[in-house]
Amino acid sequence: MAAMTPADVRTQLTSALRLDLIGPDPGEPQVTEVLNVPPSRWYLTGFLVPWSAPLRQKQDEDDAQGELGFTEPATGADDDDTGDEPPAARRGHFPSSIGISVLVPGDATELRVTARWGDYTAREVGSRPDVEWDRRERQEVVAVRLDGAKARAVEPVPDSRGLEIVTSVRAVRRPDESGGLPAGTRAVSVFLVNRRTPTEGQEELKDTTFAFQAGLTLEADRPFVPRPNPRGRTGDDTDERIADLQYRDVMEYGVGHGTSTRASVSDGTSSRVETTWVPQAQVERVEPERIPGVEFRMEALAEIQEPATLKAQLASITKQYRDWIAGQRAGAPKKGQQADVAATLLQRADLAAARIDAGLALLDDPLVLQAFRLSNRAMAMAARQRRAMEQGTDPASVAPPEWRPFQLAFILMNLRGIVEPAHTDRELVDLLFFPTGGGKTEAYLGLAAFTILLRRLRDPNLTSAGVTVLMRYTLRLLTLDQLGRAATLICALEILRQEAPDTFGNWPFEIGLWVGKAATPNRMGQVGEKDPTTARAKTIAYQNNSRKAAPIPVETCPWCGIKLKPLAFQLVRTRPDGSIQPDTKEPDQLRILCSNLKCRFRGHNPLPIVAVDEPLYRRLPCFVIATVDKFASLPWTGASGALLGGADRYDAAGFYGPWDPGVGQKLPEPLPPPDLIIQDELHLISGPLGSMAGLYETAIDALCARKRDGHVVRPKIIASTATVRRAEAQIRALFTRSGVEVFPPPGPDRRTSFFARTVDLQVTAGRLYLGLAAPGRSLKVVLLRTYLTLLAAAQKCWEEGGGAKNDKNPADAYMTLVGYFNSLRELGGSRRIVEDEVASQVTVRSERRRVGEAEGSFANRVIAREVCELTSRETTDKVSDTKRRLAIGFVEKEKSKERVDVALATNMISVGLDITRLGLMVVLGQPKAAAEYIQATSRVGRDRDKPGLVVTLLNIHRPRDRSHYERFEAFHASFYRAVEATSVTPFAPRALDRALPALVVALSRHRRPSLAPANGAINIVDERGSLDDVAELLAKRAREHRKLTAEEESRVNAYILSRSKDLLDSWTNLARGQREVAARLVYQRYERAQGKALLRMPLEAPDPDLGQDGKKFKAPRSLRDVEPSVNLFVRRLDNTDVPPPADEEPA
Repeated sequence: MAAMTPADVRTQLTSALRLDLIGPDPGEPQVTEVLNVPPSRWYLTGFLVPWSAPLRQKQDEDDAQGELGFTEPATGADDDDTGDEPPAARRGHFPSSIGISVLVPGDATELRVTARWGDYTAREVGSRPDVEWDRRERQEVVAVRLDGAKARAVEPVPDSRGLEIVTSVRAVRRPDESGGLPAGTRAVSVFLVNRRTPTEGQEELKDTTFAFQAGLTLEADRPFVPRPNPRGRTGDDTDERIADLQYRDVMEYGVGHGTSTRASVSDGTSSRVETTWVPQAQVERVEPERIPGVEFRMEALAEIQEPATLKAQLASITKQYRDWIAGQRAGAPKKGQQADVAATLLQRADLAAARIDAGLALLDDPLVLQAFRLSNRAMAMAARQRRAMEQGTDPASVAPPEWRPFQLAFILMNLRGIVEPAHTDRELVDLLFFPTGGGKTEAYLGLAAFTILLRRLRDPNLTSAGVTVLMRYTLRLLTLDQLGRAATLICALEILRQEAPDTFGNWPFEIGLWVGKAATPNRMGQVGEKDPTTARAKTIAYQNNSRKAAPIPVETCPWCGIKLKPLAFQLVRTRPDGSIQPDTKEPDQLRILCSNLKCRFRGHNPLPIVAVDEPLYRRLPCFVIATVDKFASLPWTGASGALLGGADRYDAAGFYGPWDPGVGQKLPEPLPPPDLIIQDELHLISGPLGSMAGLYETAIDALCARKRDGHVVRPKIIASTATVRRAEAQIRALFTRSGVEVFPPPGPDRRTSFFARTVDLQVTAGRLYLGLAAPGRSLKVVLLRTYLTLLAAAQKCWEEGGGAKNDKNPADAYMTLVGYFNSLRELGGSRRIVEDEVASQVTVRSERRRVGEAEGSFANRVIAREVCELTSRETTDKVSDTKRRLAIGFVEKEKSKERVDVALATNMISVGLDITRLGLMVVLGQPKAAAEYIQATSRVGRDRDKPGLVVTLLNIHRPRDRSHYERFEAFHASFYRAVEATSVTPFAPRALDRALPALVVALSRHRRPSLAPANGAINIVDERGSLDDVAELLAKRAREHRKLTAEEESRVNAYILSRSKDLLDSWTNLARGQREVAARLVYQRYERAQGKALLRMPLEAPDPDLGQDGKKFKAPRSLRDVEPSVNLFVRRLDNTDVPPPADEEPA
């Protein structure tokens, strides 16, 4: 007998779910089953009640139909911004009918309709009052005529005691307008209806009139006509036109009514469609393509010293790419719109090939060649370290790291935009579009390493310091996840610098983490302060009690993987001579030292990580990872502008600018701005957040721009995503860059883009999606039954696989159930169900067996009563710890107490959760956005040898859920096509109301040195005459952020100019009034400056002394929604109050 595989385990879970919740299929041993409880209580759904049954028989007698309960909202809405939908307006009923709709050609005359169901008969057991229920498998065939007078709307099902086949035949009007249907096409709907006489007076026998495991099969004498998808055949939506070309072979042959369908397809046609209560759809894996004859080993590329040799090793990439393009042209459609779309796509592919060749040509430059070779070496070092941590082995024994072809091609394609700042490639936004788990991160980290090294090679002096790469994310979980990968790379770069200080200078390569105060401290702090959020307070608290959170979210050494101990975090101060001394009173840095004696980063060589805002503004790490929210600090904090260039002084502790007047000595020239901006998960920068981000990009872009040789040079921008729609419009609204190139460029065939390929299901199993809807049952009952079935069935597979004794137990990937929720409200109610009912019932689940069944589908299981959460209401250290625990397999005996049975999550995990062992997810309710559904469910099944299983629980009383359920198979066959377009409207009136004052202040403050200090707001009186350029800059951005008519341009230009100048005038009036009374005007009260504050938060009461002009300067601390807060006073049992936290600076 062959050993069980993970795919076998997934099949067993799927069968157990259907058998336990719906019932047996024809041919299974259970078709003659005997139950000891009524089948309507045993089974969740899949049955039809009599049409005329009283209401009490159509409702779930064991459930009050309560929706999942309310729980507290998130403490910060950054990671859970999907609002929950209201519950169904009325209580649902069990169905009395199911149906299928198909399209038939004009010459079809008959449908062969097969109705199948199970009848249960109650039988008393001996002299006992118990009743057992015997099942009888039933199947009948009904011929339905489609031709004229012979067609009958209602046909009784023979020997069924009242089941009927109801048919509706309708001619399709204007078939040419319905996507090109053949003339004479008819729409046929066939229903199976339970018209049995319900029981009266014997409620306990009502199930004898129900039809269980009900199903329909339609077979036609002519192939069914596939339902057309006319989207993309008209209009000018580029994405829809591409989808129409790429999905031209995806057909939908049937739509369910109250159930789902599956079609049997042979040779591109289908003559058989049947209903299914648990629809399945397997989504094929997309994997990077391999290109023979090219050197992809990083270390081998690093060793090649001659440019001709290196180019010869890589030149075959574009040669084979162009051969592929030629083959695609030959096989592409030759007529009509699809031919035009195919031609355009292949022109983009030609352009990509030319850009890759241009990148190869640049390797003739000695510095470019050196930077390329060393970036390969650094990436290889980092890859060896990380894989050694994952495998628990020595880095030297790890297989030589290799690039995936698309990664190396992407780097080569972008070299010109980095090497030649004045080239047009610099203005292009290159969008890396690849499915989750494909390796996008390594691609842009490789480009980041090249960019950092090239800047230092060109100028090893201090004048090349400052932020070189700025990487931005939207979610905390994603930011923390990428910190580990990027930090390992920076460690490798720092080792290279230490080995060659003459080449790379004496200033270290460092990585900075610039995120909200919930994750990292804003300030270092000093003795005597009562603020518990400072780095000093957090470090001392952690060293006194290791159970508290670490001061920054770095738990393990990114170089060797050893867990960092409390003493690894050291509070120090920099002396004037550059030496470092411990200082717990007034520290200016938080250093991290590894305790591993074999690690490079121990003793006097700290880890190159800066994660506290104050030293980060001073040290200006070459690589900064930030959340988009932190850019809201630009008007509030003068030093934040240092990250975008402009520091012009330095000392041993770091760099300074106009915001710190009089500190340090002058640099020969100011530090340059970032050369590369990386925006990961671009699809998340949309909606209100995208609109705010687009506005703040105005300031970021302006502050990063520099004039070189008559050209305005801006940073190169690259972005990445796995789900995108109308990327050009979104990028233009965000960055005002009209040129966008997607890589790899899509081809006419969605299954291949040369750099990526879709793997056939016969070769590698894909991610399997199951749909489950239970009309008449509440969602909490559906969730309870589903969790119990999957947890107990997985336990049985685990035991059959050898349990913990088998360190390669195939069931390990399915032992952790990840529950995904669309809102915190639903998650909170479900958490109580899991911790109470699921945890209790799963311990005895093996007792759920049919009468006479020796062994059921389940094994008893003990799960942790306290489930793990990945939501914004969890602290950063808890989120990080949960991620660590999720990676612990059930086969790791020594960590058995830390393994996770159930983890509940919101859209926080949609990106940034890269744990390959996870294989099982249950989604409660169809997410509002297809992109969110794709991203979230892609968290499981990332290991090709452990195919993922996703069970989507759908509420059939919600229209969107019902549509996805009834068309489950067709939707998943092309669900990337369903990704919605994002909306980014930065210059909408409401966005301007929230952010324009902040932008005017930020641009003015950081573009005029006298305005930069904390107390410099009053100096606008002297600067006002030169600040009209701020209004002009904002108006220009508004004119260019999207296509406008001449009239619209004129109107928006006048509006922005008027509002911006009015804000500048009001600011000037305030400053003049304060100056006249010898008072001060500062930007905010937390920047160590005294005086009236110009800025206030949106919900903060205005200062009455500043009058009407002062009311205008509302500035958000976050780019997301600002909600009013409610004070919560906590009282102990002894009736004493718990003191509130100290007044502190907002995040």
